[in-house]
Amino acid sequence: MAKLTTDELLDAFKEMTLIELSEFVKQFEETFGVTAAAPVAVAAAPAAGGAAAGGDEAAAQDEFDVILESAGDKKINVIKEVRALTSLGLKEAKDLVEAAPKAVLEKATKDAAEKAKEALEGAGATVTLK
Repeated sequence: MAKLTTDELLDAFKEMTLIELSEFVKQFEETFGVTAAAPVAVAAAPAAGGAAAGGDEAAAQDEFDVILESAGDKKINVIKEVRALTSLGLKEAKDLVEAAPKAVLEKATKDAAEKAKEALEGAGATVTLK
């Protein structure tokens, strides 16, 4: 079998439908024992050169963990929101939701954590920020 270049592969993928691509990814994952899901997105602010390391850590918390306490009655909607927030695959997101209480996002900025909490609560989940 002739080896295809990256450009040739991309051209072949461009001609496929989304369903065909989805089936390809599933088969690829099964064949090679990998997952195409991106790792959990973590938004971490870099340290400010050691200036903040002095002592006022409790005064201004800038990193939050979004903890899913329970999925509530609408588990499917919560799973969809977890997938949107974390880029996890369906199985991984389902496992996370069923294992509640569990961290959905870790070390997220205040804005990102509040948006995630709002989205998850809108889907019917019980969420806390730590």
